[in-house]
Amino acid sequence: MKNNFIFSIGLCLVATLMMMCTPQQSEQAEDTTAAVETHPQGQASVVDDVSDKNILQVAIGSEPHSTLVAAVQAAQIEHVLVNAGPLTVFAPVNDAFDALPEGTVENLLKPENKSQLATILTRHAAPGSYDVDGLKREATKGRKLYMATGDYLEVVVEGDKITVGGAEVVATVPASNGVIHVVSSVILPK
Repeated sequence: MKNNFIFSIGLCLVATLMMMCTPQQSEQAEDTTAAVETHPQGQASVVDDVSDKNILQVAIGSEPHSTLVAAVQAAQIEHVLVNAGPLTVFAPVNDAFDALPEGTVENLLKPENKSQLATILTRHAAPGSYDVDGLKREATKGRKLYMATGDYLEVVVEGDKITVGGAEVVATVPASNGVIHVVSSVILPK
């Protein structure tokens, strides 16, 4: 009789625990669905006002790069620009995107073109840290710059003018995880 009493209490406890866990599992499933719909941003979602700014944070704070930031977000590659690096990014200004044929940017920002957009943006990033002197060294040695897409882009120096893949470097900004070279045009595949 004592064993039946203990068994009954144990059964009640198990049933109570199961009922308590069911709503939490349901809420967890809803949270997972919401996360999938908004896409995980990994390190890009970390808010840090103390550390030096990474490449993505610098771009977000630069109004002339608002189109680039919108494109990075549409391609869902924010995590690439916040990783430890080092990384060199050739960042086209808004005017560079405006110079593309009419409707190009709008078309690339469509969800169905996310992969193509990601490839175009990745062509603007080189593993490693190449400041202005580093770009000049590569040009002097006749080397092409290896890009994250696997492409090689030619670096040309003519006086004070530096171009990479035909895009002129107009400014350079250091970031905590690499170097940003502001460029006057979008680097497209040939």
